[in-house]
Amino acid sequence: MASSNQAQNQAQDQAPNQAPNQAPNQSQDQASNQPSTPALSQARVVLNRSRRPRLEQGHPWIYANEIDRTEGEPAPGSLVEVYDHKNHYLATGYWNPSSQITVRVVSYQPLQKMDAGWFKMKFEQCAAYRARFVGSEKSCRVVYGEADFLPGLVVDRFEDVLVVQVLTLGMDVAREEWLPALIEAFKPQGVYERSDVGVRTLEGLEERTGVLYGECPRLIVIEENGLKVEVDIEGGQKTGYFFDQRENRASIAPLVKGWGSRSGIKLEERETENGVSLVPVNSKGNPVTFPYWDGATVLECFAHTGSFTLHACKYGAKKVTCLDVSAHAIETAKRNAERNGFTDRIEFVTADAFEYLRQQVSGKEERQARSGGKADTSKPLTGEARTWDIVILDPPAFAKTKRAVPGAIRGYKEINLQALKLINEGGYLVTASCSYHVRPDLFMETILDAAADAGKTLRCIEWRGAGKDHPHLGGVEEGHYLKFGIFEVRSRKNI
Repeated sequence: MASSNQAQNQAQDQAPNQAPNQAPNQSQDQASNQPSTPALSQARVVLNRSRRPRLEQGHPWIYANEIDRTEGEPAPGSLVEVYDHKNHYLATGYWNPSSQITVRVVSYQPLQKMDAGWFKMKFEQCAAYRARFVGSEKSCRVVYGEADFLPGLVVDRFEDVLVVQVLTLGMDVAREEWLPALIEAFKPQGVYERSDVGVRTLEGLEERTGVLYGECPRLIVIEENGLKVEVDIEGGQKTGYFFDQRENRASIAPLVKGWGSRSGIKLEERETENGVSLVPVNSKGNPVTFPYWDGATVLECFAHTGSFTLHACKYGAKKVTCLDVSAHAIETAKRNAERNGFTDRIEFVTADAFEYLRQQVSGKEERQARSGGKADTSKPLTGEARTWDIVILDPPAFAKTKRAVPGAIRGYKEINLQALKLINEGGYLVTASCSYHVRPDLFMETILDAAADAGKTLRCIEWRGAGKDHPHLGGVEEGHYLKFGIFEVRSRKNI
């Protein structure tokens, strides 16, 4: 599914376009002209004839304008049965008449109650899935809302602490059932709630945070791909950390080494204390003692707490520039670097990524103009003109609604264009978008437009989404929220 905090925001933009239909609260007038309906043990909603068959194709959301009528009087947050216009049972979900997403499906079989036993069964299924596909990584997303058939509930595990987000009314009213089941299934040291997200207001809920169970230290050190990473479960973004990029962070490993020859360094057989061995030597024939002589220079923009930076260092980067606009995030990144022994290879920069990239490009263009005798050399240079072997762009979502897409595309094109100009020949662009409304094909088109303007040709090495702990339901387009690509960058004149 989409990033769960985006789901409700998407509802206003995504409700299926249909001819006007009778709203659910109008059904009583319609029913007054029809034979009385026998009392029902569970309220039901009947979908209209003109809707698209999204539910049958696997989508678990039912919008208000897809409902023809209700039968019975469901309480907000309670379960209702869902029927098509031919009176065929389709699913069971929980009801919220105040939300555009009026029903969220939890079962395709009749279900009377989401009780503790039902939740425990669901959580055990979640745990079994992670054991199979995530393996030894203890810290990961263990419950992913709709994609785990538990809409509105997200749970991240940070070592022995669970951090939950409750995003919908149906899950909020069921908390007395799912909390003990969650504790029984995962046996955590503590459970902390981070339901401080604006989407709750669309469900008629207030934001809330705090300890739900046990002991929950604010700062927790987790392990990801063999690295130690600090997580702030109280003050960090979302639940404190972005697990969806874990596999993507690991995928940069092949990019980071193999750069020594560009500096004139090569391996030669030399006599050493251990006999004849291959020794790196520079163009003058002198041995090179720096252990990361074969590593890339890397720039990570929008670094947050430096996860890509840590991975680049782990895989052998020579030097990494770690940049974020947040001083708090950079301080956390510094602690993470020190914790992993990488401080001496990382330069930390607190700056706006757009401005920083433009400044570097401006300096590079000035230097090129000077070398060609086309600039006034008496004036000081205005930019640094640095370049890197690898540039990583992992920005926050630029588009929260459909209306924001044109502006988001301009932003994505701008940062990718400037980055492409700063990548050394044959280097790599690592770029991502977590804006659901920017579809994968549109993001790819934007990257290619930037490459065209930069005079570059791109060779796609990776094109990925979220990791396996963020499963994607078939038939649910919202699951494509994260786009991640790795591209080799070449100038056309050199091909």
